[in-house]
Amino acid sequence: MENKLYYQDAYITTFSAMVEKQAQDTAGNWYVVLNQTAFYPTGGGQPYDLGTIENRKVVNVEELEGEIRHYLEEPLTDKYKEISAVIDWRRRFDHMQQHAGQHILSAAFEQLFDYKTVSFHLGEEIVTIDLETDALSEREVKRVEELANQMILENRSIETKWVTEEELSLYSLRKETKVKDNIRLVIIPDFDVNGCGGTHPKATGEVRAIKILDWERQRKNIRVQFICGERVLTQLGQKQRVLLELTKQLNAPELGMEQAVRRMIENGKTLEKELETYLDQLLKYEARDLLDKNKNKIVSEVFQNRTIQALQKLARTIISEEEQTLVFFVSENENRLQLVCARGQARSENMKTVLGSALPFINGKGGGNDSFAQGGGETLMTGRHMLEQLLQSVN
Repeated sequence: MENKLYYQDAYITTFSAMVEKQAQDTAGNWYVVLNQTAFYPTGGGQPYDLGTIENRKVVNVEELEGEIRHYLEEPLTDKYKEISAVIDWRRRFDHMQQHAGQHILSAAFEQLFDYKTVSFHLGEEIVTIDLETDALSEREVKRVEELANQMILENRSIETKWVTEEELSLYSLRKETKVKDNIRLVIIPDFDVNGCGGTHPKATGEVRAIKILDWERQRKNIRVQFICGERVLTQLGQKQRVLLELTKQLNAPELGMEQAVRRMIENGKTLEKELETYLDQLLKYEARDLLDKNKNKIVSEVFQNRTIQALQKLARTIISEEEQTLVFFVSENENRLQLVCARGQARSENMKTVLGSALPFINGKGGGNDSFAQGGGETLMTGRHMLEQLLQSVN
């Protein structure tokens, strides 16, 4: 472990090293292996560190085949000298805060309600843990959040210790360790002991705060979303900006925002119903106008940019008012033609057959039944020519 500087001191931001190997992986990505490194590789739910090696960006760090590979944007030109490296401290410390916060939160869930953590993921914006339970209440979440933040307020030390498998029996572990050699314990005295290979701050106070955002059922478990440290301030700032803008737009105070939004939604639903009623009335007027214009009981029309749903609704309105009518509609929609063929109950023409005879002309597809069919295809002819094709099939 001597070459893993992040275990010696998680606060190291710069270091020097010698290149032991520079190569490309099977995908052609360049990487270097150093004789020592402060770059943390992906593992245990924690993402890799970023930074630079000889001013070249480190884009990924993985531990493979017993070596830590630092993937670079471009290869080193001189790999036979001592190199200098810089860790992206903002990212590293964020990961330290989130990982330590996860230990605190998981321990709080287990101590208060015996809900064990079965998985952990540290994402770019939020952190999640999966709890071994099928239900979680707001009251439980509040109590856990209070205990977790109390541990932060007490600024307890966070210690790390390397032990053997035989020595594990001396500790009350929250979770059984998977590794059998080089076992590293992360200890918050009188609160939590857990096997972990991640990076952590020196004390709980550096986590600053923990906020549970949401939780949901995930198969047989509950997935809890939360944030720690700087992410709490970032999200609070984002939410505050949104809230202030809403107070201006809705002309309502913060505490009355929920009620104002609810009223707006209800008003929107009412307006939608009224609009739908008016549109239905307009559709009936349009249907009557088309029937009056076509006294031969065949209503045919070319539209511009009408949806297939709108054409279907208009066609159904017409044949419900006049059972002796045939309806052929074509809509020219950018690079597509939409077709609707319908007949009233008093007619016997097969609309599915009529549509099927026209679709090959536009490489189209469609479906329906004897009395009502619809489809669409490419604009290989004008809407007027397609309408003529449909009319010829019933003459």
